[in-house]
Amino acid sequence: MNNRKTTYSTFAVLFYINKQKVKKNGLCPLMGRISINTEVAQFSAKMDIDPALWDTKRYRLKGKNREVQKINCAIEKLTADIHRYYDEILSEQGYITAELVKNAISGIGTRKRNLLELYQEYIEELSKQVGLTRSYGTLHNHHSSYNRLKKFIRKYYNADDIALRQLDYSFIEKYDSYMRVDLKRSLSTIEGFTVMLKTIVKRAIAQGTIHKNPFSGYFPEKAIKKHRHLEADELKRLMSTPIQEKFLCYVRDLFVFSSFTGISYIDLRNLREDHFYRTEDGKLWVRFNRQKTKSECVIQVLDLPQQIMDKYKEQRVDDRIFKVPARSALTANFKKLAERCEIDKRITFHMARHNFGSLITLSQGVPLESVCKMMGHKDISTTQLYAKLTRQKVNEDIKRITTSIKAKYEIPEWNRDSDNVKNIHYGQRGQDNQYSD
Repeated sequence: MNNRKTTYSTFAVLFYINKQKVKKNGLCPLMGRISINTEVAQFSAKMDIDPALWDTKRYRLKGKNREVQKINCAIEKLTADIHRYYDEILSEQGYITAELVKNAISGIGTRKRNLLELYQEYIEELSKQVGLTRSYGTLHNHHSSYNRLKKFIRKYYNADDIALRQLDYSFIEKYDSYMRVDLKRSLSTIEGFTVMLKTIVKRAIAQGTIHKNPFSGYFPEKAIKKHRHLEADELKRLMSTPIQEKFLCYVRDLFVFSSFTGISYIDLRNLREDHFYRTEDGKLWVRFNRQKTKSECVIQVLDLPQQIMDKYKEQRVDDRIFKVPARSALTANFKKLAERCEIDKRITFHMARHNFGSLITLSQGVPLESVCKMMGHKDISTTQLYAKLTRQKVNEDIKRITTSIKAKYEIPEWNRDSDNVKNIHYGQRGQDNQYSD
């Protein structure tokens, strides 16, 4: 028997054969018994033993042949595992029972205790949700995060994994520095990967492996978000520049379509004919739920995007409105478009969505609430980020303000030779001001 006395309990492990369940081959199942204080839990060792070879005092088989040695080694390993689980459970939970140790041995309620091990489990679960509640892009990002963590742990800890209980504030500080200095990643990239790491830590807390957030107090430096869009003259130039290449023209049409509807890349790929409908006044509308937020988008389709839809109607496959190329193909051709149209900006497909939010709607006086609904934002605060004014909008507002305040305000000018005050009017001179006495 393996006996241990601790501050908290008396702990013992023993094995015996169940002679009540002799199998046809004459072997009996090996059973185990865990005793902690007065509590006892029994479990199957998942081995069959020849009762004639069983040593009831040593809890091992008698003999030295290869099969005997193999079984005895398995019993020794199982005994060591039981003692390890005892120590881990007592350390993590502060108390111990025979049933808890038995469940750990049997795999009941088994919890991943290492960071990458738990992360791999999370990724496996995430992969089953792709196409249902999660996107492939999210899965891809977590794969990248996992691989980056794996390289970091190998380099800085010289290990294949790290115990969740070893995580502390210095770990995430080192990880931040690793991405910032070694990999030279941007602030937004660092923020994204640390957020994904925190997701796994929250999972560890939820399953009870650790009891507090080791990264509490850590906040990644946030990059200043620039919701970039094209200026009005740049969008006009992109739309009007002659282009002969068929595929480049198609890429431009997709960008323009998104600029006038606000539909994102992934939603454009999913866009089908049954998303469109006409109202009684003959207007064409599109309604769908965004893949990213599951929020509903309701957008009136203007003449220009309708023309683009009609242009490629004969090329539709499986009721999809467009056959949208891969992001890599779009990126390469956006670069060509920028050069051809003399636009000194890095054009991305998401920029088209910002064009819609800024140039096409908000700068034309469309209320925030309406834009929020059209773009499928969960919160109007997101829409407000698109309200960053263009230079054109600022100039128009200044002109409007100048017109509205003409001949309404004045300041006094003192005449050195007189005690009288001469009023200087902002606006047309010689006209009476409604505010003057």
